[in-house]
Order: sequence, then structure tokens, then C-alpha cells
Amino acid sequence: MTKAIIKTKDAPQAIGTYSQAVKAGNTVYLSGQIGLDPSTMQLAEGIDNQIHRVFQNLQAVTIAAGGTLADVVKLNVFLTDLGHFAKVSEIMAHYFKDPYPARAVVGVASLPRGALIEADAVMVLG
Repeated sequence: MTKAIIKTKDAPQAIGTYSQAVKAGNTVYLSGQIGLDPSTMQLAEGIDNQIHRVFQNLQAVTIAAGGTLADVVKLNVFLTDLGHFAKVSEIMAHYFKDPYPARAVVGVASLPRGALIEADAVMVLG
């Protein structure tokens, strides 16, 4: 099995010791994305903008890996306020179509840079 590191300028650069994604065989493991704008590395304002930015960042990494969000089979979402659960589902429908990936939504105490949401994913190509 081959392993390849996925990197794109269209998503925020890693702010730690990790890669944006790692492809192992036909499976791609996407690191967590918060609502950072890749051009400024600044956090988007408000929950709606952060949700959109998270999905846009994940989308950019899937494209760099040779896929699309339609290839995502598992999505993990972390929220600092589970009251935003419905908003995540509403906005997610702009980026993902039925059949949707498996998903978990977890409430957390805090996220890097004071983000309100983070999401990671697993994608299978082919």
C-alpha cells in the first residue's frame, strides 16, 4: 500500500505537526478543519461563516486528493455549543447530497484558536 501526503494552498496550512490529509491506498484521511480562511489564516466571524468555511476547507482538500465531498464516507463534527447542531445540518446540505456520509457530532469544551466548529473526514476514492 502506498501513502501520500495531500497538501493544497486552497485550505489553511497546518498549524501543527500534521498534514492536511494522508492518502493510504484508496482511502484519504482528512485532518480536522476549523473556520480559517486559507488566504488570511484568520477565523471567520460567527457560527454560520465558520460552518461554511469548514466545509469549504474540507472540499478543497478532497479536490486536492482527487475526489469530492461526495466521496466522503465518514464525517466527524466537533461543536463548542451543541445548540448549533441544527445549523450544521442545514448548512451541510449545501455541500453534501443524499446519500450522506456517516456522521458524528460531538460537544467539546474548546477548539483551537477559539473556533466554534471543527470537522474531519474519511474519504474513499474509486
